[in-house]
Parts: sequence; structure tokens; C-alpha cells
Amino acid sequence: MQKITKAVIPAAGFGTRFLPQTKAMPKEMLPIVDKPIIQYIVEELVDVGIKDIIIVTGYHKRTIEDHFDYPNLDLVENLKMGGEKKRPMLEEVEKIANMANFVYVRQKGPYGNGTPLLNVKSMIGNEPFIYTWSDDFIVAKPSRFKQLLSAYEKYGCSCLSGVKANKDEDYIRYGFVGGDKLEPGIIDAKVLVEKPGRENAPSDLATVSGFLFTPDIFNYLDKVLDNLESGKEFYYNDALKLMLEDGKRVLGVEIADGKYYDTGNKIEYLKTVVEFALNHKELNGKFREYLKSLQI
Repeated sequence: MQKITKAVIPAAGFGTRFLPQTKAMPKEMLPIVDKPIIQYIVEELVDVGIKDIIIVTGYHKRTIEDHFDYPNLDLVENLKMGGEKKRPMLEEVEKIANMANFVYVRQKGPYGNGTPLLNVKSMIGNEPFIYTWSDDFIVAKPSRFKQLLSAYEKYGCSCLSGVKANKDEDYIRYGFVGGDKLEPGIIDAKVLVEKPGRENAPSDLATVSGFLFTPDIFNYLDKVLDNLESGKEFYYNDALKLMLEDGKRVLGVEIADGKYYDTGNKIEYLKTVVEFALNHKELNGKFREYLKSLQI
């Protein structure tokens, strides 16, 4: 089984839900307490052995590159002047640049989540890889990527991470996978349906957050693009449907013991910040007491 060492993170969106904050700062850099959202995703990737992280960006995303670069001299000198008290901070910011080999690609092509994939086709080559969003994640033990890798190592095919839907609104927000159950938590996909509504959903497993693709997806993306009607969005899901039609196996993998965090809208972002603050080693006590003091 070919070892997976590459990951792709699309990060070219405008983050319009968070305007005016995202006019100058990418939504991927919104902080969850003291780390930007995208760093949580990168750390999880590195933890499963990813060496090369390709981030597909737009013209306004330079701060992402700066964040994963070495700290500038002014910052380093300032932290050194702080002595032992600020040494952990210096070590932390220096460590960020060494987590992985970061590659940046400017997004070009039609609107849709299939475009970032074709933009990196030549860099991925004939290797399986992880494709994961930059503004949501699943917290689980073992991590979602470890669970995806485990399924891939067993079945040798593309795997889509999923969580169980529990609200009616979930069925109009996410895509769903239906098919045969291979084992608890793993579905051998026969159909993939986007935002079907509860009554039309093929199962209760919503495919969200991160995916493991075999390289043959690129051939099917090319087919989708060749037949894309003018003005239509270019979706990777359409390539997966063609793969299923050709008898290629795609799995839906329920992430066991996982909690899904979607920071792409304001209310879910605020919920995430509060939960992470309550578990933060420096803040949890004081922050918890503050929340208790609020008479709401």
C-alpha cells in the first residue's frame, strides 16, 4: 500500500460570511483562542505523517504563507529580550515553519471545489493524498485522518470522512453517502447525494471535513471539466459519481467518537471558540468562572 505523504488544503475563498473582518484577513486565519483555524488542520495532518502540504490560495491570502514561514527577526529579538518567560513562545513560533514542507498554489479555473484539485494535479502525480477543508475539522481519538488512513490501508480506495446527522438542517447543508455496510461505521458507497433533505437522504451519514483520494480522481475531474456547462460550478463530487459508475470503490467512513466543528459561519465559530477556551490549559478556570458570572 502506497504511503500517503501529501495533503491539499483549498483556501482561496473570500470568507464573505465574516466581512468586514475578512476584507484584509483570511477566514482561515481567524483565531480559535490563540491559534488560527488552519493550524489545527495542519497539526492534525502532520500527526499522521504528512510531509508536503499544498495550500491553494487566492491573491488575498498572503498572511497564511507568512504564518507558516519562519518568524521575522524583529519578533525573534523581541521574544529573546523577554528571557525565559517568553522562551516557550519563541519555540512555538519557530516550530510552526518546520512542521511540514509548505507549497502554495494560486487557484485558477472555474468556480467550485474541484478546481483546487486540478490546480495541484502535477504536484500530486500518481499518489493517494488527503484533501481537507481549511475552516472545519473533527476532533476524535484516534484522529479523523488516522481513521481514514486505517480504512484506506484495509480497502485501498478513496475514503470520505463522515458524521451522523442529527438535525433536519444537517440534511440541507451537507452531502450524504448511501450504500452497503461493510463493517460498523464504513459504507461501500453506491450513491452520493448533495443536500437531499431528510426524506430523500440515502443514509444519515453526512460526508464532511476531510477526504482521502486515490489519484485516479484526476482522470474523472478532467471528464467533468470537459463536459461542464457554461456558468455551472465544478464539483469534485461529480467526479466521484463517475468513479462509482465505473465500478471504482469509494467508502463513507464514520469518524468514531468524533465531534464536528464547522467554523465557516459566525454562530458555529463562536461555539467553537468557547468550547476550546473552556479546555485551554491557561484559560479554562478563569474563563469558566467568567461564564458562570454572566447572568444570561
